Amino acid sequence: MPQFPSHAVIREVGLRDGLQSIQTVLPTAFKKEWIARAYAAGLREIEVGSFVPARLLPQLADTAELLAYARTLPGLRASVLVPNLRGAENAIAQGAHLMIVPLSASHQHSLANLRKTPDEVVAEVARIRAARDAAGNRTLIEGGVGTAFGCTLQGNVAPSEVLRLLQALLDAGADRVSIADTVGYANPRQVHELLEQALKIAGDRFCCGHFHDTRGLALANVYAALSLGVARFDASLAGIGGCPHAPGASGNAATEDLAFMLAGMQVDTGIDLPQLLDLRAQVAVWLTGETTHGTLWRAGLPKNFSGTTV
Repeated sequence: MPQFPSHAVIREVGLRDGLQSIQTVLPTAFKKEWIARAYAAGLREIEVGSFVPARLLPQLADTAELLAYARTLPGLRASVLVPNLRGAENAIAQGAHLMIVPLSASHQHSLANLRKTPDEVVAEVARIRAARDAAGNRTLIEGGVGTAFGCTLQGNVAPSEVLRLLQALLDAGADRVSIADTVGYANPRQVHELLEQALKIAGDRFCCGHFHDTRGLALANVYAALSLGVARFDASLAGIGGCPHAPGASGNAATEDLAFMLAGMQVDTGIDLPQLLDLRAQVAVWLTGETTHGTLWRAGLPKNFSGTTV
């Protein structure tokens, strides 16, 4: 039996990865309530948005206001996605705790999504690091390697290319790196084999697994990562989110399902599941007409469940 971590962190990404993938533009007041109730339920890392032009993603136009609000909650680490230096400068100025720079290991996906090659993104990370250091700022830089297990546009993505880019991001100045199954191609064996090599490169600077549930394997892939000691995972309430280049995608790992699985495995997350399920129900009301996912909300908690992680 693998030795699992005693504690794991769930980073809630619904406010960014989730909302950017749907048509509904959620009012800022609802988003602040989402942050406050997620915090009350025990979540301590939340991706509150992305510094991208509002004309491109009106769903995320209030990122600066949400970041300012999140910073008022003691112990909450607020992260933002930044696609380029300009976005990073905004994140630094607004006091984000962490900025995530997305990089696609698939060259075709990178060009379609960011209009840059993977190596051009690496060069952008070097500029972001220089700007961060020049500002005397402590905002962490996370290089996130997406399409790490395959791509709907390119097909195969060589593990050697993923590992090369992980090393390149670290060399360019990223404080830490993560891996994402952007289009839901991964299976547990692939996850174990790739992360085993990634951990040899990055060590404790490898920080997070991001798994989409496109083909129902997100939690199985989390299990594979857990077995190697990875202890931070992205997830989205109600499983919303996905990739515009993944037709039929069913979204991210559902935060509530992941928290329940970890609780049953005696991996502490500090999350109060009844409170989280109440918030999930509210989010589903706010997003009436949008497709939501997950399974725990249908069946509810078992009668012998204590209500919080062990």
